[in-house]
Amino acid sequence: MSVESVFPQLEALLPHVQKPIQYVGGELNSTVKDWDACDVRWALMYPDAYEVGLPNQGVMILYEVLNEREGVLAERTYSVWPDLEALMREHGVPQFTVDSHRPVKAFDVFGISFSTELGYTNMLTALDLAGIPLEAKDRTVDDPIVMAGGHAAFNPEPIADFIDCAVIGDGEQAVLEVTELVRAWKAEGRPGGREELLFRLAKTGGVYVPGFYDVEYLPDGRIARVVPNRSGVPWRVSKHTVMDLDEWPYPKQPLVPLAETVHERMSVEIFRGCTRGCRFCQAGMITRPVRERSITGIGEMVDKGLKATGFEEVGLLSLSSADHSEIGDIAKGLADRYEQDKIGLSLPSTRVDAFNIDLANELTRNGRRSGLTFAPEGGSERIRKVINKMVSEEDLIRTVATAYGNGWRQVKLYFMCGLPTETDEDVLQIADMATKVIAKGREVSRSNDIRCTVSIGGFVPKPHTPFQWAPQLSAEETDARLEKLRDKIRGDKKYGRSIGFRYHDGKPGIVEGLLSRGDRRVGAIIRAVYEDGGRFDGWREHFSYDRWMNCAEKALAPFGVDVDWYTTRERTYEEVLPWDHLDSGLDKDWLWEDWQDALDETEVEDCRWTPCFDCGVCPQFDTWPQLSDSGKKLLPLTVKKGS
Repeated sequence: MSVESVFPQLEALLPHVQKPIQYVGGELNSTVKDWDACDVRWALMYPDAYEVGLPNQGVMILYEVLNEREGVLAERTYSVWPDLEALMREHGVPQFTVDSHRPVKAFDVFGISFSTELGYTNMLTALDLAGIPLEAKDRTVDDPIVMAGGHAAFNPEPIADFIDCAVIGDGEQAVLEVTELVRAWKAEGRPGGREELLFRLAKTGGVYVPGFYDVEYLPDGRIARVVPNRSGVPWRVSKHTVMDLDEWPYPKQPLVPLAETVHERMSVEIFRGCTRGCRFCQAGMITRPVRERSITGIGEMVDKGLKATGFEEVGLLSLSSADHSEIGDIAKGLADRYEQDKIGLSLPSTRVDAFNIDLANELTRNGRRSGLTFAPEGGSERIRKVINKMVSEEDLIRTVATAYGNGWRQVKLYFMCGLPTETDEDVLQIADMATKVIAKGREVSRSNDIRCTVSIGGFVPKPHTPFQWAPQLSAEETDARLEKLRDKIRGDKKYGRSIGFRYHDGKPGIVEGLLSRGDRRVGAIIRAVYEDGGRFDGWREHFSYDRWMNCAEKALAPFGVDVDWYTTRERTYEEVLPWDHLDSGLDKDWLWEDWQDALDETEVEDCRWTPCFDCGVCPQFDTWPQLSDSGKKLLPLTVKKGS
């Protein structure tokens, strides 16, 4: 039975909202399939505004993987801004997809990809606008299965009441497996209703259904255990890992936005995973092992992507792109191939110890020479040992001197505040490092016209990392520490004017910390914040710390715990953590040993180039680090006349 588009009702509202173009759909390379010709239908959401959500690689990949399948359709939906939300409620327009403007409630699966916990309230907004009951227990067989994914889904306990299930890890194969289970269940006439479908998903061992698990608590508020409440459900749920990225060359037809977005480029993921072992980095821990895409696979994806989009910049994405074993040949090969077309290349922030001037020159050969970004993360040598970010001050000064000496005029340095064992002195050394960078830059460039921008974010302990047991620095202490640093930088009359200083106050970090290490009791806070008007909590102009704290005080009072209990409290080895039954592949004993190494300021090397450190990932999932290292060069696709 066909589902009607709500666009006629929506169109009448668009003249009254900001940026109406973000709601109309029809982007280049978008897909609209015949509803009646498909038997499994997905609505995919990135729970943020269109300008943030459309470039998201995860959603874009799943959108294409699903739409390639016969009888399957996937459409996209994003968070609507408060101005349109109010009009939709007033005129009865439900949450819709941008591809064909069909109501989200009409789909079989509503998949939401969380890269940050601050998107949780936006999920509740979308559910409510869609007419889907907020809590899973209230849904019927005619409501979509609400499925969470993405990095923030590695601890879905705070949203356990609101989702039907979660998939952790890589999504490409997982969504196809889910699709086949949904298809079979529907073909059989939906036997056993919603609960039977969820049971079939849970039995695979790769889909977590919170409703099939009970959480028991100790008198002091800690978790006693998490236990399945029906037979046939696994005690632990495993993450999904795609091993051969060359078999999954997505997106093949990247979406081209109609409105301005945060990234105006065509991006290719050149490898997945990281074994550098930075102890604060959840992404690096949960995506192990390293899997490199081959140089030829990257070349083919870039060629097809540029032809399909017309973009003039290619982003080479990964957690540490300069660590690809063939990055030099990749950058030179692409720069050679697209020299006449003036296609620029870009990397995310570059590790100091992976930077070299040849690579930097290749990356900027066909594009504009913008600033370079490095992430020392910690201001002092001591704190960098604690976090296992093995970068010395000498390495950093040498690297930026090379950059300034070769014509760069702007360097950005990224740090964190509030790291475990950190003191005021560790943070104040950030100012010393910045002044040394400027002094060296002036020396090698023989110019005062250079800048160094110091950007600082608050540290938030994350699940499945060695710092999952660590206490978080309070918002007040974070702000006080950053104020001292700001005063030191501004008080430097010789170098202060050449140093930019950007930082976030400590309050959003406390809310993120509450959500990242929270358990099911935190769900009541999220709902209360949503009902009090909380939206777009990742945006400074919409975030309200007072709202979160007031709602938390009321919601947590019956349980005898508070926000500090979830954030600034250090955990012990014996404590059952809310996510312990979700298996990222990392051995908990190994994580604890690495936490002890952090406290002892002991560094650990990258296991790609050293003997195995027994983190647990490779043997448990029968996987291993996969390096390209083919020795091939990326040759031009065609020889152009005159070249």
